[in-house]
Amino acid sequence: MTRTFKSLSKQLLLLGSLALGASSALAAEEAAERETTKVFMAGDSTMSIKDIKDYPETGWGVPFAVFFEDGIEVDNRARNGRSTRTFIEEGRWAGIMEELQAGDYVVIQFGHNDESESKKDRYTTPKEYKANLARFINDVRAADAEPILMSPITRRYFDGANKIKHTHPYAPLVREVAAEEEVFFIDMEVVTREYFQAMGDRDSALRFMHIAPGKHPNYPVGVRDDTHLNHMGAREVAQLVLDELRKREHPLSKRLRTPDPKHLALKY
Repeated sequence: MTRTFKSLSKQLLLLGSLALGASSALAAEEAAERETTKVFMAGDSTMSIKDIKDYPETGWGVPFAVFFEDGIEVDNRARNGRSTRTFIEEGRWAGIMEELQAGDYVVIQFGHNDESESKKDRYTTPKEYKANLARFINDVRAADAEPILMSPITRRYFDGANKIKHTHPYAPLVREVAAEEEVFFIDMEVVTREYFQAMGDRDSALRFMHIAPGKHPNYPVGVRDDTHLNHMGAREVAQLVLDELRKREHPLSKRLRTPDPKHLALKY
């Protein structure tokens, strides 16, 4: 009886130790999670992660996600075809707010679909568009996180004078919201338009979805799309975003990954 009691006591102590160990491990894991800063991305197809069936179309948020050190986690919630209105109606904005914590960031870039008046499933009036952007900014601030507002990236439509046309009637509205809310703002419509315009029509086309017939299994009849980026275009736009963060000495520009030492010996 005594040996049985002692044996039972040892088992209980062992179970208690294991439980305590598991609890400590869980606490350590939770603490590690809290040390991670998340960068949520709210936007449309020009930013989003793509299905393999759509490759080489690439949202600029994809290469952007690999720029940062381990303590920064980029959570790309952007989706094709979404406007500020549908992003809210589908619960996507609520999903970000449920997980957003103090010290996190939210990149907000909409416009392509909001301004598509012919597409009633996504169109948002100018008044609603501004109100939605202001809501996003204030919701993020209420969670003690930081919003980063951006105007939509340019469409690649050249006119006869080798200039890219202004095709975003809602871009000025984003600038108005940025000024009214005094939020960190990157005018990507201007940045990307000037960048691709300097390349000219031929070279800038290499950054967008231009594929001749019979060249890619995803696009057997070819495609000529001056809105969506390919792999190279997405990487370069992500680099433009990083350039703007660095120019303004944004905290995220201080949290970049450490380069492989052998890369420091390379030359350009």
